[in-house]
Amino acid sequence: MVIFSTSITYGADPLPSWNDGKAKEAIIDFVTRVSTAGSDDFVPVAERIATFDNDGTLWAEQPMYFQAFFVFDRIKALAPQHPEWQTKEPFASVLQGDMKKALAGGEHDLLEMVMATHAGMTTEEFEQLVKDWLTTARHPVSKQPLTGMVYQPMLELLSYLREEGFKTFIVSGGGIEFMRPWTEKVYGIPPEQVIGSSIKTKFEFLDDKPALVRLPEINFIDDKAGKPVGIHQHIGRRPIAAFGNSDGDLQMLQWTAAGKGPNFCLYVHHTDAEREWAYDRKSHIGRLDKGLDEARARGWTVVNMKNDWNVVFPK
Repeated sequence: MVIFSTSITYGADPLPSWNDGKAKEAIIDFVTRVSTAGSDDFVPVAERIATFDNDGTLWAEQPMYFQAFFVFDRIKALAPQHPEWQTKEPFASVLQGDMKKALAGGEHDLLEMVMATHAGMTTEEFEQLVKDWLTTARHPVSKQPLTGMVYQPMLELLSYLREEGFKTFIVSGGGIEFMRPWTEKVYGIPPEQVIGSSIKTKFEFLDDKPALVRLPEINFIDDKAGKPVGIHQHIGRRPIAAFGNSDGDLQMLQWTAAGKGPNFCLYVHHTDAEREWAYDRKSHIGRLDKGLDEARARGWTVVNMKNDWNVVFPK
């Protein structure tokens, strides 16, 4: 797994990978106001909660969510135990290398594949599978380790916020137990500050030892309207800052903006086809349509990746 420093000393500039402009100014202005004692907008440290989407906000998400790569690799690894998958969709398409067809059924087919590949084992076994997979998994386009596809400007932002007394959380539609094994090393966000979708688990004894076994049943979907619910259940405080990149994050930003006192909402707009990808309203992954309109109407900060970031990925 490729690991990047999450406690960097920046000197006078806390966000060196951000170009000077409105987005950078808005971030620094907000953080300064809420963290300066005596300021009219001062917020006590305990209330400085910042929530971040993961896919497309902290690391890349094209040409498909990285957890889907994990699902597909698990299907291939488990295929010898399931000869019926050779003719059963969507598994057959995965084994034939037709990923577009495998995902044609949308959320229903993806959930079926997740249930088939993520359940039937203990939580410790699943955690080790994720860790082992990330040591060899490579992005199909860049050929870089997936943990090398994180955004350097966002790593700096996470560090800057924490230096100013913020507690940073991931709030993602991705699997909570898929993210927890690596987020602390990559982002500096410990597992207890990760909120995500989950499947049910059951306590039982295996070989006379207590264990948590993962079941093929959905427990919670942490996406769209589920994000404020997940925040309430896991954190118990409304964030004062929220960061996303798609319509799936809109309700989280709306919930944050509706709080009393100062708040800050930011969308990462993928506009850089050369260094990353350019997509928004019509994308099959990370669609930003309603959120883009609402951000402009409400005056939320919209990061133009091409113009606002002088670096995208760590070097």
